Amino acid sequence: SAMVVAIEEPFPAVRKCDASRRGDHTVVSDLDGTLLRSRSAFPYYALVAFETGGVPRLALLLLLAPLAGLLYHAVSESAGVRVLVFAATAGARVADIESAARAVLPRFYADDVHPDAWRVFAACGRRWVVTATPRVMAEPFLRDHLGADAVAGTELATWRGRATGLVDSRRGVLVGERKAEALREMVGDGDAPEVGLGDRRSDYAFMSICKEAYLVPREPVDAVGADKLRKPVVFHDGRLVQRPTPLAALLAVAWYPIGFLLACVRVAAGSLVPMPWQYHVYRALGVRVVVRGAPPPRPKHAEGRTGALFACSHRTLLDPVFISVALGRPVSVVTYSLSRLSEFLSPIRTVRLTRDRATDAAAIRRLLAGGDLAVCPEGTTCREPFLLRFSSLFAELSDDIVPVATECRMSMFHGTTARGWKGMDPFYLFMNPRPQYTVTFLDRLPAEHTCGGGGRSSHEVANHVQRLIASALSFECTGFTRKDKYLALAGNDGVVRPNKGT
Repeated sequence: SAMVVAIEEPFPAVRKCDASRRGDHTVVSDLDGTLLRSRSAFPYYALVAFETGGVPRLALLLLLAPLAGLLYHAVSESAGVRVLVFAATAGARVADIESAARAVLPRFYADDVHPDAWRVFAACGRRWVVTATPRVMAEPFLRDHLGADAVAGTELATWRGRATGLVDSRRGVLVGERKAEALREMVGDGDAPEVGLGDRRSDYAFMSICKEAYLVPREPVDAVGADKLRKPVVFHDGRLVQRPTPLAALLAVAWYPIGFLLACVRVAAGSLVPMPWQYHVYRALGVRVVVRGAPPPRPKHAEGRTGALFACSHRTLLDPVFISVALGRPVSVVTYSLSRLSEFLSPIRTVRLTRDRATDAAAIRRLLAGGDLAVCPEGTTCREPFLLRFSSLFAELSDDIVPVATECRMSMFHGTTARGWKGMDPFYLFMNPRPQYTVTFLDRLPAEHTCGGGGRSSHEVANHVQRLIASALSFECTGFTRKDKYLALAGNDGVVRPNKGT
């Protein structure tokens, strides 16, 4: 356009922008290469592809990515974006794309925020974003974690609740002059925005509308720390651990069938091999189990004596299994939600809780009368370095409490999900080439810190145990609950309904 041609001189670098006294200013920013360090949106399309269509859709995206790159550089940005949109979304349910954008993408976006652009963006009172990325993908992160007030992005064409793989024809892909048109619509009859931020020539059109404009240079910089964002990412979902660059995505696709066979062997070994041998069998199969602290000895069964209660952090479904592996003996476990498949394959006794306090208390007392018991007082898993609020029920039922800090290191796939089928959780954990589980046994709780021996309230005991485990893991204690997690990630209360056969 004439406007783009007229602007030959580049804008000053964003580091020259004075971010002070901008509380009543409006900033308009591009996304890829500007607010985000990465100029390529491929990893975010790859995440959507995997979450909506699994390995086949991710493989399709990888096959079409070279074509997208060729069109992007040889024909137009718009043509390249259209290919990525088609590969990642064609035929996918819009609800699944929205779910991935809300629960999966924010963690990866949060690790990629550009410090110079964020400094200016955060300083302004009104924050707008114009981007070629589909709005449905970027908007949840931009609004919730960066405090954006308005987001204009490429709109997906849909039919009967599914994406067609095409972009909405009214505005097309938001690049070049189309970004400027979108910004004019956002401004309406108001004043021009004070600050514009972009990173490439196709951004000049919308930047020229702003009173001041700055370019984000192509230089390697460290991402903004998570604590500097408007809201940190505490909960996130999705199966992929690594940011799916083209190489990482290719490795994930190539490893998937091998990993699944390996997972079947590892799951079978866990179900069939006697517990005293499992530590060595897992090690032979590439699963590293690290035991720290002093595992309590097997209790001597005396009249009226109950088993020890292991109160552990909850990283995956297999926490109690690896506590049993570390002890060399099976330990029963109580759980709120467990798929039928996981229950069938479990090498230890699992008992479902009902969420009725009196009923659950009676069940836990019966299990303790029969031996040791593992509980996860958080009630659900959390991937980030946080501990959720501990339920106090366990503290009311035993004074023989052993806090256990569990950690799990996975390099390729997450062994937990809030939105997917939980029956696959153990398989995804064991699909990692060399997963590692660390089980740290802390000192048994002294009598003065228990309800019976020290007269403490159950909430005091639960909070004390939470702090002990958090300290051992260098995690942060939070007041978040299971319900908070599932409402944030899946829009439900997180209860697996047994009558549905899951």
